Amino acid sequence: MKRAIISVSDKTGVASFAKQLLELGFEIISTGGTKKALQDAGVDVIGISDVTDFPEILEGRVKTLHPSIHGGLLAKQHDDKHMKALEEQGMAPIHLVVVNLYPFKETIKKANTTFEDAIENIDIGGPAMLRASAKNHESVTVVTDPNDYDVVLEELSKGEVSMTTKRRLAAKVFRHTASYDALIAEYLTKESGEKYPESLTLTYEHKETLRYGENPHQQAAFYETPLPASPSLANAIQLHGKALSYNNINDADAALAIVSEFKDTVAAVAVKHTNPCGVGIGETLEEAFNEAYEADAVSIFGGIVAVNETVDVATANKLADIFLEVIIAPDYSEDALAILQKKKNIRLLKVNTSTKSNDAQMITSVQGGLLVQDDDRAGFDDANIEVVTDREPTEAEWKSLKLSWSVVKHVKSNAIVLVNGERTVGVGAGQMNRVGACDIAVKQAGELSKGSALASDAFFPMKDTVEAAATAGVTAIIQPGGSIRDEESIQAANDAGIAMVFTGMRHFRHA
Repeated sequence: MKRAIISVSDKTGVASFAKQLLELGFEIISTGGTKKALQDAGVDVIGISDVTDFPEILEGRVKTLHPSIHGGLLAKQHDDKHMKALEEQGMAPIHLVVVNLYPFKETIKKANTTFEDAIENIDIGGPAMLRASAKNHESVTVVTDPNDYDVVLEELSKGEVSMTTKRRLAAKVFRHTASYDALIAEYLTKESGEKYPESLTLTYEHKETLRYGENPHQQAAFYETPLPASPSLANAIQLHGKALSYNNINDADAALAIVSEFKDTVAAVAVKHTNPCGVGIGETLEEAFNEAYEADAVSIFGGIVAVNETVDVATANKLADIFLEVIIAPDYSEDALAILQKKKNIRLLKVNTSTKSNDAQMITSVQGGLLVQDDDRAGFDDANIEVVTDREPTEAEWKSLKLSWSVVKHVKSNAIVLVNGERTVGVGAGQMNRVGACDIAVKQAGELSKGSALASDAFFPMKDTVEAAATAGVTAIIQPGGSIRDEESIQAANDAGIAMVFTGMRHFRHA
């Protein structure tokens, strides 16, 4: 008679699966809660202690860690010497293992979980059985996912599980245990206060396969962290539209990051190719969107819009008038949703933009490795603000400076952002020199550069950017400072009557 061990935390479909195994001639061994659940469902079960001739001890911490179990799992069943060794020890081979693990992820996701609760939900016996079975998959079929029950039963009903399926299930087991251990390692590393340990263990879960990557000849998929930070596209609710593309996700992530800067102000953000093309604020969402649209009515076409207020009918009508790929909002009124859903292809996402994780890290792939850094969460209030010119900014200029500084950190470096009033009027992104970025922003702003505030993501190495800003009519500048030629830039600003503020903090964004 063939033997199966069943010990699962996720009991979805397990009783039906076990009953069909009995019909196929299996003897079932089980433990603890799984044993009770199976018996309650009318399944004949042998207790693990009846196999090991040893009781479960230490409140269940030790039950399957026994030679009678692991000998049965690791014996090569086609090897006469292995089978003779089992017989000499009074052991029997095990042919099928069905195990999934203590719910560690679900435990630490709970708001009030204690460290002790987390530790108690680290499974030891389960991973040991899974790994042993997966190593010996030529002899043992190992199942860790209820979604695989049907295929295993189908193949068993025809005689035996194919080697192709056994190997696929074994690989799945090692991915599962590696992910499980990685999450535990991440949790304990954070608890111990280590920020950059000697090795980095990361795990992500498949969310969806994408039609293609940045370009149609590239395959791609979207993976999410087991515990997605908020706000995140990984926990967005899609209310309408076709599936997101690779580029949609990239651009939407950028838009979400920008709009999340605004906690006490109604804001609308338009993004194209991960750079903001228009950012506006206002008393109402309609006003904020109008400002964002007017900032660059050309580039917004085919772009992504993110807002931080519930979309109302007035704003929905404005959004529906232009072609957009994605709209992101914390919610939509019923009537606004009905208006937007008339546009067949637009993607409507619902994402909470009001919360922000403080310990998020940015991970960027490079050939042969990864770059890891803290997310740039520093804002205007975190900067060491210093007025370095003879003239201080006016109240209106301060408002524009704050908005420009909130936006420039999200623009690819070298970056220059011009703000006039309650909207961006010029964005210069990703240029090889700062004057080039300034020229692009000024050209885009046109006459609106007069009286505007300029933000630079990094210091001015020379006074030429200040001079270009003065020629365009800029009246206030915010920049990190720190150049050996700061005095030249300060003097140029004084000569032009520009108020200039140093922050002592730069916002390079290279990736």
